[in-house]
Amino acid sequence: MILTLTPNPSFDRTVALDGELARGQVHRVLSVTSQAGGKGVNISRAAVSAHIPSIAVVPALKDDAFVLELLGAGIDCRPVRPAGDVRVNLTITEPDGTTTKLNSPGAEVSRDDLERMAEAVLARAGNAAWTVLAGSLPAGAPVDFYADLVRRLRAVGGHVAVDTSDAPLRALVDALPEAAPDLMKPNGEELASFTGGDPDELEADPAATAVAARQLLERGVGAVLATLGGNGAVLVTPEGAWHATPPPTTVVSTVGAGDSSLFGYLLGDIRGLPAPERLALAVAYGSAAAGLPGTTIPQPSQLRTELVGVTPLGGTA
Repeated sequence: MILTLTPNPSFDRTVALDGELARGQVHRVLSVTSQAGGKGVNISRAAVSAHIPSIAVVPALKDDAFVLELLGAGIDCRPVRPAGDVRVNLTITEPDGTTTKLNSPGAEVSRDDLERMAEAVLARAGNAAWTVLAGSLPAGAPVDFYADLVRRLRAVGGHVAVDTSDAPLRALVDALPEAAPDLMKPNGEELASFTGGDPDELEADPAATAVAARQLLERGVGAVLATLGGNGAVLVTPEGAWHATPPPTTVVSTVGAGDSSLFGYLLGDIRGLPAPERLALAVAYGSAAAGLPGTTIPQPSQLRTELVGVTPLGGTA
């Protein structure tokens, strides 16, 4: 079972344009989609599509449209009393795959709100193969919320994965090794933000990415899955490092592609696959998601894992 926490969920509304976005101009809209989402929710959606049990913990009322949509999708949703309404995030996509995101902050939370979320996760983590803490934190949450929850989860047992950014990510890194998760999933820019590297260099150079990711392992993190957009992903574990390149993909929307990549890795681990095959499955999921509109989660039948190339990276230990 995969347990997910999305402390700042959203309705993800995607607007597809018929041409390039230009400030101050009127645009023709090709389509509009809306879906209950957030990083952890997206991972739970992917789990359901792959017939892997998943529980999604979200701050929302039981009869909220957000929760009802998840239940209708077959997701075992465990709502905890929220501080306010679920926010709405807007994504604008262009024909060439360029994506512009406008993310709302969400309702401000109290310490009691956060503790309800933490307790809901801690009560179920012992039965989970993986517990995933994912996404931004709502207004009012201390930046070390994830770091503190990882510490508490380590006492419960099971594996913990974290996918976040900005101040919560920096706080987690500052709390290593006491708050070291079993898996972190930064992108190139996020990895550069706390290793001192150049984001563009890391995106373009898998070997440099592996060296930067190795710094996290030296501070107690179990493994690092670094996603590099169109350049695939790098996996670093105590046993080695690998780079995977995606199959040719016509990019439609990158929203949720990283979430799909993370799920692919977790699925590979649950299946007992070796590290290179876990990485290949992660990249297959991420590239398939990038070729779909909005935050659509790829079905297993849409994966092209056999077209993913995996190469060992030497000299990173």
